[in-house]
Order: sequence, then C-alpha cells, then structure tokens
Amino acid sequence: MICNPGNPTGYLYTHEEILQLVALAKKYDLYLVADEVYREFAYDGKKHHSILREKGMEQHAIVVDSVSKRYSMCGARIGCVVSRNTDVMGAVLKFAQARLSPPTLAQIAGEAALDTPQSYFDEVIEEYVSRRNLLITELEKIEGVKIARPIGAFYCVAELPIKDADHFAQWLLEQFEINEATIMVAPAGGFYATPNLGKNQIRIAYVLEKPLLKKAVTILAKGLKQYISLGN
Repeated sequence: MICNPGNPTGYLYTHEEILQLVALAKKYDLYLVADEVYREFAYDGKKHHSILREKGMEQHAIVVDSVSKRYSMCGARIGCVVSRNTDVMGAVLKFAQARLSPPTLAQIAGEAALDTPQSYFDEVIEEYVSRRNLLITELEKIEGVKIARPIGAFYCVAELPIKDADHFAQWLLEQFEINEATIMVAPAGGFYATPNLGKNQIRIAYVLEKPLLKKAVTILAKGLKQYISLGN
C-alpha cells in the first residue's frame, strides 16, 4: 500500500519506482493499493503516475480516492475505491451496502465539485508551491533543523534538535506562548512502521496563509530555543 503523493512526507513516486512496484505485484500476485487523493498536487514540473495506467495491472491495482483533499471538503467524507478486479469490487460493494450511506448534501456537493475547472488547480498548486518555499526558507534559518523538500501534497517532515517530539508538542501547548500564541505540531513517530524511528521529527501541513506560516515558524524557533535551554 502506498500514498502517492505521500502523507506525511510529500514524496512523489517517479514512474520508474511505480514500475518497480508493478513488477513486484505481478511477480508475487499481490494487490497494489494506492491512496491517490493528492494526485493533483505535484510540484516543480513533476507528474503523478497512477497505477491504473500500467498494463497488466487489471487484477492487481486498487486506487483509493476522495474529494476531501482535492476540493478542500474534508468534512464531506465522500470517497471511492477504483479497481478493474471484479472480485475486489464485489467485496467492496458488500461492505458499502452494510454501512449507512454518506450524507446526501455531501454527495451532491461532491458531484458538483467534479466540474471544477483546471484553472482552479493551477492557482492552488501555485499557492502551495509558494507556501512550501516560504516554509522551507524559514525552517532552514533555525539552527539544527533538517527538512526535506516535498514534491507533492501539502506536508513536510522536519527533524528537530530534540530527543522527544511528543514531549515537545505537549510542552508547546501546556507551557509555552508568545503574546498568548503557541503552535500545535504533529509528532512524526506515529507515521513510522519501525518503533523508535522519527522520535525527533514533526509533520507540518502548509495549509495556512503565508503570514500565519511565517508566524508559526517564528514561534517554533523561539519555542525550540527555550525548550532546549531547559535541558530537554
């Protein structure tokens, strides 16, 4: 199972990497499940490659999609499963029929959203690139912080000069403020399959306007400085 582009890192699989995964699925008769809800959000001239486009994957490819990220409709909870495998889709239908249906208004809104012009996505992508660039520039000013450059979605993972991001996140909320303001960060350790990895990392979603993003990084920088001075 992959998330492409990825949450939490913003990683975008190259076509060569997709082909390697396709080869594995075929060789060992596996399902390849791809969460592609961020597929419109690819930056720096890069392109998203869907597993549904690869030949010979009719029985192996399963795509999970949603309107929540693409159209900023997170509360709507409208999504779908796409596959050419009739057995898989038959099982999905049984589960769907065993559940209550999604809310009617959200279904209507989701259907209407499908008519959104490409110009909307062009503007959104341009804005996300601008926010990403600002965030990275500001984070790189903080001593000891390491950050990768995301190519898709709207997340990045930053490594901080601390030992325990969970404790740091709790400390920010309970004991730190600047002019009655603080920030909430998502510790990245929970995103790792391997225990104890990512304990000094946080996930940041650059979904706020640029002035607020810049303010948030300023608070983070001052918070880190004070947190470290306390011996953490």
